[in-house]
Formats: sequence, C-alpha cells, structure tokens
Amino acid sequence: MTDTHKIAIVGGTGDLGSGLAKRWARAGHEIVIGSRDAGRAAETAAKFNEDAGTTSISGLENADAAEAGEIVVLTVPYENHAPTLDAIRDKVQGKIVIDVTVPLMPPKVRTVQLPEGGSCAKAAQAQLGDDVRVVSAFQNVAAAHLADLEHDIDCDVLVCGNDPEAREVVVKLSEDASMKAWHAGVIANSAIAEALTSALIFMNGRYKIDGAGIRITGTPGSAAKS
Repeated sequence: MTDTHKIAIVGGTGDLGSGLAKRWARAGHEIVIGSRDAGRAAETAAKFNEDAGTTSISGLENADAAEAGEIVVLTVPYENHAPTLDAIRDKVQGKIVIDVTVPLMPPKVRTVQLPEGGSCAKAAQAQLGDDVRVVSAFQNVAAAHLADLEHDIDCDVLVCGNDPEAREVVVKLSEDASMKAWHAGVIANSAIAEALTSALIFMNGRYKIDGAGIRITGTPGSAAKS
C-alpha cells in the first residue's frame, strides 16, 4: 500500500461493509462506519476494531460519515439505494463514491433485473452529478468471505467508472483488501458485474458452492508486439 485514505462506508454495518472496513483498517486506512443510527454505528465500529485488532474504525450517522470520508463507499440494499444517495448527495461532491449496490429484487434474486437506465452505478452517477466520481466495484465478491479475515478471497473484482484515475484508486484499494482488480471500462459497463451477481447466486444453489466468484484469464501485456 502506498497511500492511506479516510474511507466512509455508508451502510457499513452489514457483512459486505464489515469485511471491507476490517480489511482496509488492517491495511492502514482510517474507516468511518455509517448507519442510519449513530449509536449503532459507534457500537459496530467498536466491534469491528476488536475483530480486526485495530483502533482506526469509528462510527457516525450516514450523512455525517459521508461528509467525513475522503472516499465514500455505498453498501446498502437496493431498496435503500436512491434514498441514501439523496441523503448524502451534498456531502460527497468532489469525492470518489464507490458503489457496491446490486439490483437484487427478492424473491427473484437469481434472475437479472437491471434498473431503468442500465445499472445501479450509472443511476448513482446521474443522481449525484458530474462533480462526483462514481466507481462500481465488489459486486461479485461473497460478503461472508470478505467478512472472514482469514479467508483467502478467490475472486477478481471488476472496476467500472468514467474517470480512469478514480478507477485506479479503487484498483489499489482492492489490492489493500487482498483482491485482484481489473479496469473494466466506463460506468455503463457496471451492468456486467451487477447482472453477474444473480447468475453467481444461481450457481451457488445449483452446484452447492460456498460463494462463487469470477477470475479473469490472460496475462497483461501478452498481446504486445515486440
């Protein structure tokens, strides 16, 4: 790791948020857990510090966490996606927002149901405005695997966003959390990762897999001409 960041994880009390928080805290980043209830956020942060053996995780109400963070990560259920974006919009201007949201619509979570407009991340970019650099990532990583700090994550991460420099920040954060990440193009390409999640959930059930994931084959630079 070369750079450290103050990272706010909005909706960070769940499995996905907890895994990212603890892994990034162990890597030296300062973490702010966001919740709709500030008291719950503080209690959760204390537990995460205990689990990770760190002291760098704190907790605040979602909007306050978003204001405090240099980078903001959105890890809320799909039904809370748009309202949460509204709540934090003024707090994230000029920042990188990492959107982890998948448009799962129970009970048909094994069926792809992309939202109008193409993807959650594309909708987030439109809702937050051009001054926010939205990056999509981490949709295809099993939350339980992330939360288990001793688990070796056997899954690559697709990183999509309109700003290449912002994508690169997220690629490096993935590495800090012990994952391999790949630039996967503009924010519209987030539809690939968001849709893939439903297929992975189906495969988990069909083949009794504990957290199916993806790997990108091929060697970077292998197509270069000598």
